[in-house]
Amino acid sequence: MIHVVAIIKAKLGKRDAILSVARENVTTVRQEVGCIEYILVVDAEFGAFQTEFGEDTFLVIEKWRDEAALKAHAEAPHMLSYGQKIKDWIESRVIHVLDPVA
Repeated sequence: MIHVVAIIKAKLGKRDAILSVARENVTTVRQEVGCIEYILVVDAEFGAFQTEFGEDTFLVIEKWRDEAALKAHAEAPHMLSYGQKIKDWIESRVIHVLDPVA
């Protein structure tokens, strides 16, 4: 299984616009072959010990069966369309592809 953590920082005031477009994709992504988990998350109001990403940032937490499924996801037409729709609203994007160790 492959884990992905995508950290997306929106340009000032654009996070909700990006999340709106991203939410439209969630059901389609979850139906992709090899998708185990795909969720959008923002900072929780939890307490002093957490380090917040901030109000302009959200994360996508993903689990994929294997490398082929993740590569197919990245090239899927709905993901390419999503990328085009939001490209001008993104300040930065960092994607971590991770293997479990235990």
